[in-house]
Amino acid sequence: MNGWSRRGTVLVTDFSRQEAAVLRGLVGQVHEMLSGRADDGPRDELAELTGIRTGHSTAPDDPVLRRLLPDFHRAEEEDGELSERDSDSAAALRSVHEPELLEHKTGVAQVVLDTCPESGGRIELADEQADAWLAALNDVRLALGTALDIREDGPEEVAQDDPRAPHLGVYHWLTVVQETLVEALTS
Repeated sequence: MNGWSRRGTVLVTDFSRQEAAVLRGLVGQVHEMLSGRADDGPRDELAELTGIRTGHSTAPDDPVLRRLLPDFHRAEEEDGELSERDSDSAAALRSVHEPELLEHKTGVAQVVLDTCPESGGRIELADEQADAWLAALNDVRLALGTALDIREDGPEEVAQDDPRAPHLGVYHWLTVVQETLVEALTS
């Protein structure tokens, strides 16, 4: 991948077969996790009648999903516990907003899967597709960063025998893909 560039009304890059496979694999995994969460949501007869969707009222147990689907209400804890009112607010907000967030996140992941050729090669994106790529890349980086325990302060590098080493390289590559896409999109 040589970075993204603008060619008229489209953003263009070339991915090798390996780059395409890595990106499609990671995006596919995030898509699958999010789809599983959506499919596992509670079924509400009233929601089916009214068309108003409801989702889970509790945060996911999985740390990666929890990072991708953060709380919609951040309350102050007292003695390590949320007040009952804050806890109820967080549950209600999650139940109402999580289905829409899941739909958005699976939708942007699907755009990447639809526009990134399995065998690599040239990729051309309209601005709207590029926005979807940015969102999906962000989700993959969040998921991978959580799994690798990457924080704001690093690590930038790890020892070669560290089991995270190959994955950290992928994380940095995704950062470059995202940064060059932002630069091309805003140029």
